[in-house]
Amino acid sequence: MDTSTPNSPLPSGGACRLTDRGVIRAVGADAASFLHGQLSNDVSRLGSAQARLGAYCSPQGRMLASLVFARSGPEELWLSLSADVLAPTLKRLSMFVLRAKAKLSDASAELAVVGLAGARAAAWLGESAPAAPWDKADRDGAMVIRLHPARLDGADVPVWLWIGPIAQAEAVLAALPALQPSQWARLELATGVAQVNAATSGQFVPQMVNLELVGGVDFRKGCYPGQEVVARSQYLGKLKRRGFLLGATVPMQPGQEIFWSEDAGQPAGVIAAAAPELSGSGHAALAELKIAVTQSGTLHLGAADGPLLALLPLPYALPHEAAASTSA
Repeated sequence: MDTSTPNSPLPSGGACRLTDRGVIRAVGADAASFLHGQLSNDVSRLGSAQARLGAYCSPQGRMLASLVFARSGPEELWLSLSADVLAPTLKRLSMFVLRAKAKLSDASAELAVVGLAGARAAAWLGESAPAAPWDKADRDGAMVIRLHPARLDGADVPVWLWIGPIAQAEAVLAALPALQPSQWARLELATGVAQVNAATSGQFVPQMVNLELVGGVDFRKGCYPGQEVVARSQYLGKLKRRGFLLGATVPMQPGQEIFWSEDAGQPAGVIAAAAPELSGSGHAALAELKIAVTQSGTLHLGAADGPLLALLPLPYALPHEAAASTSA
């Protein structure tokens, strides 16, 4: 097993049991069509070798949960999401099932979620490793989903979610070096994807945390809760808020506010996800910010005179950055 300290640089990769994630099981002839009408991404055309990232939104277009989901059978889907929003998400979804032939349940007591990363995980997965983001492979009653790549120090690190029976999860963890939860959290930040949890539920329209840039929104599909708001944010006017990666010398927590030196009387954004740096010095966070505040002045955590924050590179270009480079 890997004996690295919790925040040490990532070695050759490994596995981490993600106890902060739960799983909703959706079963029935109408399970996919029902979820298609509830989530921000396409479910009806989801193939057996595909997975999706999506949001479950309020009627106001605010993300109540973010989910990674895939088919585990012709009439069954597994949806992974933050454990602390699973119960309210399941309750809310279940209210709208009505006459649909679909049953939703909390499968967290039966199914575990394990994060896999790096060369060691790739070697263990072998030829069954899904090669492209949001590809999915079935493996001995479990599923393996390739996530958006994590970019650390200019290099892409492959990352996957393994979802399957808890007894099999123990065998997966025993077969690979152990990654600490803090290491996985930093890898997840490096993918540029923020998982919505109880501290941030209801705060973000998907574009505020760049969800559509990493495959989390399908603008061609039909209606779902909040769809009109999400579509208007995309097509009418210029988006004024985006997700940015930040560094600090102090720990950060989801839900903490960020202040801007040039308008210190009100918050300029909020932390969506945070983790310690792998080097053991410093901390990183994905934060929703007004785009304007990244152009000048300084950013501070928690208060106008709080700890200084620094902008870090994301693993993808934001639309306003791409437009600026094109016009330059």
